[in-house]
Amino acid sequence: MKDPYEILGVPKSATDKEIKTAFKQIARKHHPDLHPDDKQSETIFKEASAAYDLLKDKEKRRRFDAGEIDATGAERPQQRYYRDYAAGDGPFASHAAQDGFASNEELEEFLAQAFGRGRAGGGGAAHGARMARGLDVSYVLPVSFIEAATGAARTVALPDGKTLKVTIPEGAEDRQMLRLKGQGMPGFNGGPAGDAYVELHVEPHPYFQRKDDNIHLEVPVTIKEAVLGARIEVPTITGPVKVSVPKASNTGSKLRLRDKGIRNRKTGQRGHQYITLKVMLPPGEEPELAKLLDTWEPEHRQNPREEMLK
Repeated sequence: MKDPYEILGVPKSATDKEIKTAFKQIARKHHPDLHPDDKQSETIFKEASAAYDLLKDKEKRRRFDAGEIDATGAERPQQRYYRDYAAGDGPFASHAAQDGFASNEELEEFLAQAFGRGRAGGGGAAHGARMARGLDVSYVLPVSFIEAATGAARTVALPDGKTLKVTIPEGAEDRQMLRLKGQGMPGFNGGPAGDAYVELHVEPHPYFQRKDDNIHLEVPVTIKEAVLGARIEVPTITGPVKVSVPKASNTGSKLRLRDKGIRNRKTGQRGHQYITLKVMLPPGEEPELAKLLDTWEPEHRQNPREEMLK
């Protein structure tokens, strides 16, 4: 994976705010919802999301800068070979006994088979070698906010050319660990395969925010829509829906869409979507509106800054 700083276009000395701003700019320009058939924009957004996910976490950023983890968040492997774990007086000298092998020699035979190499001078399994379970493997899988919210099926290409089918459950959470039984390294001498553990990294969404099983969304409305009321279309995690904006709405007014949130995995019930309205001025000059306001005398006078001045 590319360097996360390069992906977001920020220096390593960038502040948290600068990193967040850079991600938002990329998200607004390349989000898949805005470019449904643009694979390049989709790739750019996914790379930016993964980079932001790593750099917004202070501890992960520190460990990446120190070279302890790579750009995917995975631990950087130590440069050790299988013989280092099978012999010597170091901390791995008792590794064979801990794993149930009769001797380091037998452990060496197992590791040689696991790495596809014959034992030096041997050429085959040791007589009477016992069965051993295959090693577990771990992966990190970035998934979009919508995939985590609604569920999805993904096929992941592994470095050795094999593929791993992963079912992302509906309502999956960030850092949730999935266990794929028997999808790890093959066993030795007829032993069962190990398991694969997949840690989900949910990418942030430019508009939606999740709080428990509820979705929160800020929706801009025009002055006319806010004053007179209107029927407008708003996004949800399952697609756009129509909602009614009440008359005399203001910035901060809230609407609730029942059962448009995340489905709870235990109860099966859905959370809600909460909409916060934000009144927006027109992008250009409006002479008629300015003339109207210049002569307008409100029936209910107000000073919106009154509380601030007390």
